Amino acid sequence: MDIGLTLPNRGVLLGVTTPDEMLDLAEAADRSGKFRSVWVGDSLLGKPRMESISVLAGIAGRTKKVRLGVACMASFVLRDPVLLAYQWASLDLLSGGRTVLVGCTGIVEQPGAKVEGELYGVTGKDRVTRLIEWIALIKKLWTEENVTFEGKQYRCSGVTIEPKPAAKPRPPIWIANNAREDKPFKEWTPEDFALVERTHRRCARHADGWQTSAWDPKDLEWRINDTRKKVAEEGRDPDKFETHLYHNINVNEDREAAILESQRFLDAYYVPTKFTRSFVDEWVATGTPRQCADRLRQLRDMGFTEVTLRPAAWDQHGQFRRLVEEVLPLLN
Repeated sequence: MDIGLTLPNRGVLLGVTTPDEMLDLAEAADRSGKFRSVWVGDSLLGKPRMESISVLAGIAGRTKKVRLGVACMASFVLRDPVLLAYQWASLDLLSGGRTVLVGCTGIVEQPGAKVEGELYGVTGKDRVTRLIEWIALIKKLWTEENVTFEGKQYRCSGVTIEPKPAAKPRPPIWIANNAREDKPFKEWTPEDFALVERTHRRCARHADGWQTSAWDPKDLEWRINDTRKKVAEEGRDPDKFETHLYHNINVNEDREAAILESQRFLDAYYVPTKFTRSFVDEWVATGTPRQCADRLRQLRDMGFTEVTLRPAAWDQHGQFRRLVEEVLPLLN
């Protein structure tokens, strides 16, 4: 299982990090040889932060090996797809073909999300349609000339994106989803299962990989198995379909202190949400290096190809150092 590092680009508003610190950590992750990838978050008005593509462009200039991506691009369906394809192609060229584009519907229960919908005239139903159409159009723009596209949400004719991305035939595109994450897995109804299965089918049919931030172990195990099953049903090789988990970490010999700091961090990061202790205990690997490594092994045993970790703490450099020097060596 590969490991990624997620940088908290919303943290510049909260005193968690600075632009310089994020670039330094990305470069350190690249030099360490311990990480497959470096990620940033994304939102426009839902959860404001430094704009994701701009931050990744800066990281591209400071790194040489790690993959670069947005975990996940909540603004994917709000952006003009032709402009997004153009911007991402340039980012991929800057990085030498190291990018992964992760789209999602961006449906969240945040005050800013309502403002986004009203500003861009996008409903929840529109977001799902746009996700599928945008992925199809961007794939064509990255690999074809004089693209004509007729969709329900977007139309264009004779469009060519130049220069094309460095990655051949194109950068991978994943879909992120967490449907019904707000409801305990043991309380799911048949309708809940059907809803989540539709999101997995969407990934299997349209994407090169799947990303989730779900946290309940039984829920996660069911999701990854169902997704891989649907990939096979689409006539694709599940072993070539990447499965990626967005997780958190807080290394501290006092595990209770780690959980409480993580809870304060997440409450500030996702205001106005208030997270329960049990949620934090599952969504954050906490405690001693060995306890954190045990959590990561549990995720590896579920079959995830990669887990990206965001330090849920104010001391980003200190947590990064402990992750590299004390936690990751235990996985090997």
